Amino acid sequence: MQGRRRDYDNDDDDDKNEQSVDISLDSGVLLHGNLKVFDDDNNSLSKIVLFAHGSGSGRYSPRNRYVASVLNKTRIGTLLFDLLTEEEEIVDEQTRHYRFDISLLADRLVRVTDWLLLQNGGFANNNHLRIGYFGASTGAAAALVAAAERPNAVQAVVSRGGRPDLATTKSLAQVRAPTLLIVGQNDEPVIELNWEAFGNLQLLANDKKELVIIPGATHLFEEPGKLEQVAQLATSWFARFLGGDIKEKNHDEDGTKKSDMAAEATR
Repeated sequence: MQGRRRDYDNDDDDDKNEQSVDISLDSGVLLHGNLKVFDDDNNSLSKIVLFAHGSGSGRYSPRNRYVASVLNKTRIGTLLFDLLTEEEEIVDEQTRHYRFDISLLADRLVRVTDWLLLQNGGFANNNHLRIGYFGASTGAAAALVAAAERPNAVQAVVSRGGRPDLATTKSLAQVRAPTLLIVGQNDEPVIELNWEAFGNLQLLANDKKELVIIPGATHLFEEPGKLEQVAQLATSWFARFLGGDIKEKNHDEDGTKKSDMAAEATR
């Protein structure tokens, strides 16, 4: 069977340190991913973000790869992987069934997290490994459900244009990982759904959860500079809760204060 078709034209990311990995789960499922790691002073990985794609996307998503590249510049490792097998992808393209099976997607993310933690003698042989999730679209719901199931392993979650409302109310109420929800201002139906999910993150104090609305952005953040804002917000959030010496910028390239970007986070 042919591999997944790449859904981007120009992959000009710096691929140094990136490696292809086959993730064999105990359920017998084989998933494929792209892993990029950075050793800390102890020659072991300390921070990594796992990407949960949604709505028919996968590890070659150009938007998620861009966000990953920004994280990589701050020496945060990334693992982009396909939540579905190639056979499941074929079925999903015809039926759109699997992309909304949040239970399945969350279970895959949990199992990949466990796989990462159980690697021996390699990048994850580190008791201080700190893990974050970045979820897009339906993948955001999967990320929150998985974070609720692995509260001791996952330290931060970021959602980009996500559907966190698709996670069960019970799961949202059990999330302990600090959570950032990012939505485009012109993605009005999704804004309300994110506010609904935000209110159900009952275990998180106000300084551990935030909803940021990017002015002028639509669902895919395709407008000039909008995806860059998403990447900077995500990088700052992961730096804050995964640890590190990343210095947050007070202004974006266009001069907009980050506090101004976050102003829409309160009604």
